[in-house]
Amino acid sequence: MGACVGISLDLHDTGGHHGAVDLRAILIGTVFAAMWSSAFATARVIVAHAPPLGTLSVRFLISGLLAVLVARALGQTWRLAPAQARAVILFGICQNGLYLGLNFVAMQWVQASLAVIIAASMPLMVAALGWGLGRERIAPLGVAGLVAGLLGVALIMGTRLSGGADPLGIVLCIFGALALAVATLTVRGATTGGNLLMIVGLQMLVGSLALGAVSAMTETFSVHWSAAFIAAFTYQIFVPGLAATLLWFALVGRIGATRAATFHFLNPFFGVATAAVLLGEAVGVLDAVGVAITMAGILAVQLSRRPPQG
Repeated sequence: MGACVGISLDLHDTGGHHGAVDLRAILIGTVFAAMWSSAFATARVIVAHAPPLGTLSVRFLISGLLAVLVARALGQTWRLAPAQARAVILFGICQNGLYLGLNFVAMQWVQASLAVIIAASMPLMVAALGWGLGRERIAPLGVAGLVAGLLGVALIMGTRLSGGADPLGIVLCIFGALALAVATLTVRGATTGGNLLMIVGLQMLVGSLALGAVSAMTETFSVHWSAAFIAAFTYQIFVPGLAATLLWFALVGRIGATRAATFHFLNPFFGVATAAVLLGEAVGVLDAVGVAITMAGILAVQLSRRPPQG
């Protein structure tokens, strides 16, 4: 749920370290996945204390300004090429506005563990849409992974629905992930060529503006201040928002974006585990089976997309 998800699949593989075992890359990728996944449980805490869209708008305003300041300190410019500007607007609206906005609204009623499973299926949606629109061929391993991943998500949603999960919340999560998948396909490759931290910061500011406008029309901004809310809000700004983004850039620079995206297969495990530990959300046997199937499907899809070793 951090800022880097939207560009996780729209960067071309840049090479990097191609050794058989890169322990540092494995460590970076695992920590990144844990940070990204933890955003859902902390979001659940936030929406229990404050209006979701207004709070998310403020979070993006702070994170975006910090990212822009750091980018400027690193010598990056906010003068963007036309393709980059389109990516900033589209991802700012689709990722930070629709994807995260719909997830925050949904988590007023949906458990964080279910939301993270649906969100983690976004790479499956990208692969399915790319294949369905004729933009991309899927290898047999990818087809098997796609089927398995979607079945795993369906299994989890079925068990949660039978257990009383809110259907509207589930629909909002699905539409959020779908919006990000469509945006990823639309502007793939538009953020290559550097200037990435600035682009992410500007995307956050676009999302903040869009969410703030909707919040002003639909929400009453009232916050129930508590230590838990302050801790969760601060955590979201600095860990999923900024630290995970920087780790993502380090990982992409080391092993390339296609290989780096493989680490998204860990998101269901970390998301469900974090929700269980932090929020006490129960994990049944069918949930565990669904998580394992979904993880295997995402991994298979991502491995099938890897370019040949050079």
